Amino acid sequence: MKPEEIIQRRVARELHPGTLVNLGIGLPTGVCQFIAENDGILFQSENGIVGMGARPPEGMEYTELTDAGGSFVTAVPGAATIDSTVSFGLIRGGHLDVTVLGGLEVDEEGHLANWMVPGRMVPGMGGAMDLVTGARRVIVAMQHTAKGRPKIVPTCTLPLTATRRVTLIVTELCVIEPTDDGLVLRERAPDVAVEAILALTTAQLIVPEHVPENGPQRAGCGLSPAAACAVLVRRRRERARTDRKLHRLDQRVAGQRHQLDPHRHDDMRALDRREPRLDLACSRP
Repeated sequence: MKPEEIIQRRVARELHPGTLVNLGIGLPTGVCQFIAENDGILFQSENGIVGMGARPPEGMEYTELTDAGGSFVTAVPGAATIDSTVSFGLIRGGHLDVTVLGGLEVDEEGHLANWMVPGRMVPGMGGAMDLVTGARRVIVAMQHTAKGRPKIVPTCTLPLTATRRVTLIVTELCVIEPTDDGLVLRERAPDVAVEAILALTTAQLIVPEHVPENGPQRAGCGLSPAAACAVLVRRRRERARTDRKLHRLDQRVAGQRHQLDPHRHDDMRALDRREPRLDLACSRP
């Protein structure tokens, strides 16, 4: 099995029914081929697709339907197309459950560098900065080394994508979780020794007494794309109801503070008469 497939299969186990997931360009895009239609997972693309499907068979491409990298994709039943403004509103508004991104380096603090390619001209970091900042979970899917050079390092030498700590690092050798204490080795690939992982990692790793091998592949949940949409909508409505309750509570607290402020009403009357607040304050005993 190729390293890319090992990583993609392991990342697929981190995705759960009823979640909205963004897959970055490159290696992460291949994760969707290990997600069945009935797994109940919806994929989002920055250029404006919610419900993105796998790549179409050769000869069945639709030129108007591409992912953020320009590759042809399909759309699952119930998918929606939106403009990029709304798409980034989902990302920046915290409505994206998971993003899976490639990486060039990750340091001991869990910071990701993935937009500046050494020796190449790049137009910018694209949506990576927004994704790392806005998604609830950030999974880095990358090979453990690049031409023999470790990619999990003490400090990133490349420009950071964001200063937020990522959630999980998945390579063909292991799974690492950044924590407050440092990088914790959570899993190792089958037949890969802990010593081999440490030898290819320059960052300091916290190694528990027992590091299990990667478990079996995840099974589908039996949800159709339409059912997945329904689950996602229900979760969003529940979250919106909670937000409204908190907003009403904030308004109630603000009203109580308003009543406790003896000068608040005087100030409001002054504004209605368009009197300067400075004069009003000076006229008080």
